[in-house]
Amino acid sequence: MTPIEQIVPLLAATVRVAVPLVLAGFAGLFSERAGIVDVGLEGKMLAGAFAAAAVASVTGNVWLGLLAAMVAAAAMGLVHGFVCVTHNGNQVISGLAINILTSGLTMTLGLAWFGQGGQTPPLPPSARFGEFLGQNILIYPAFLLVPLAWWVLTDTRFGLRLRAVGENPAAVDTAGVSVTRLRYTATLIAGVLCGIGGAYISTALGAGFVRDMTGGRGFLALAALVLGKWRPWPTLWACLLFAALDAAAIRLQGVRVPGIGEVAVEFVQAVPYIMTVVLLAGFVGRAIPPKADGLPYVKDR
Repeated sequence: MTPIEQIVPLLAATVRVAVPLVLAGFAGLFSERAGIVDVGLEGKMLAGAFAAAAVASVTGNVWLGLLAAMVAAAAMGLVHGFVCVTHNGNQVISGLAINILTSGLTMTLGLAWFGQGGQTPPLPPSARFGEFLGQNILIYPAFLLVPLAWWVLTDTRFGLRLRAVGENPAAVDTAGVSVTRLRYTATLIAGVLCGIGGAYISTALGAGFVRDMTGGRGFLALAALVLGKWRPWPTLWACLLFAALDAAAIRLQGVRVPGIGEVAVEFVQAVPYIMTVVLLAGFVGRAIPPKADGLPYVKDR
């Protein structure tokens, strides 16, 4: 094969793999710009993946599945907001709890509803997202999200207020703007984006739901957000980098290295995560989050 014949499929695979990372990464961007740490990206994507596959399986309508995914993940986002915004709970623990809860709940519901070991029935092509111009139809809105998010966060009143809440919520409150409403809105946006990412995994990349099928993508998206220093365009490039590593790792399976032999599948699967640690440890520099990120806001009385 010529170099071009090798590179083009890798680039196409990178774009496909990057979609859930981009959606989850920008979900975290909105949440953390408002001062809410969101470790629960993985769990919300998993909830979306299950809801999309379950509803698409029952109704045969993939768009209803997408709507169900957004509702399910948004509900998880509101739970996170209820714990962290209303009750000033620990944001990291809340996110981890959402991950654990969703992992168990999707399995339990899958067993109860479909009786197939926690999986949904395989989806026919009519209940999955198809292609448009050679790419899955959900890829286009996912990448259009990037300039849209950049514009919202930098050039709109809502975006400026959202960023201000993540930096100095007391000043926003003093100006007469509700910190609670803005932070709830951010968690809701994050939930919807995670839901779309989960739906993409189960009804576009895959053909149904299987246990823990998000496969750590939520954590990779969180790492991309840190590597991108909580900014839209650098976060996109970080997501594409991790997606390229993942796509390349898939193609390394079964490859024989002179003097070493065939590359172990387990090592190949670990490559994106190893590179994530290396990049974050050695190349990201000093990543400074929003000043109020992870800090509950208690209004002075």
